[in-house]
Amino acid sequence: MAEKNQNQYQPSESNGYHRSDRESLHTMEDEEAKRKKRMKWTIGIIAFVIFQVVQALFFVLVIMKFKSPKFRVGDFAIQTLNVGTQASPSFDMSFIAPIRVKNTNWGPFKYDASTVDFTYGGVQVGQVIIPKSKANFKSTKKIDVNVALSSANLPSSISSNLGSDLNLGVITLNSQGKLKGKITIMFMFKKTKISQMNCTMAINTSTKAVQSLSCK
Repeated sequence: MAEKNQNQYQPSESNGYHRSDRESLHTMEDEEAKRKKRMKWTIGIIAFVIFQVVQALFFVLVIMKFKSPKFRVGDFAIQTLNVGTQASPSFDMSFIAPIRVKNTNWGPFKYDASTVDFTYGGVQVGQVIIPKSKANFKSTKKIDVNVALSSANLPSSISSNLGSDLNLGVITLNSQGKLKGKITIMFMFKKTKISQMNCTMAINTSTKAVQSLSCK
């Protein structure tokens, strides 16, 4: 009778162990699932923080970097050109100058009215007016102005140099100007910038064309 009772008790003890093993297994699986979920959240938060840092750096280093727009004279065709001789040096010419204001900023550049001086040997031989306007963000403002140049007011010391240039067949001119304005980014951040023009052009008197043009 005792053996029968013992035999009946043993299976019950064995079933208890199996239940305990299953419960432990479920607990481990739950812990593993929680651990993986926490890992995913951690990776997501780290990725979000990195994205925000990169975005902030891009905003500070790129968007908020104010640059002076480029103020230049583009290539042009001469409309009229009359020159004297080495003994009696003079020149008169006209053309349409393509003035360009290249704004590489992430906000518009609003500038005041200004002038561009054309000089020969450091002496002014012509001047044009640049009206007040603006160059939109990441764009180039195009201004075409009529230019008339004359050597009539050159001093005699400069006229002698002009005679030598006419003999060589090349007249070297300079254009200089300054634009002062404000760059506005996101309607809030503003900064005053000055753009300088300093271009040199060589005019071939035989072909009546621009031989070379460079701007600093």
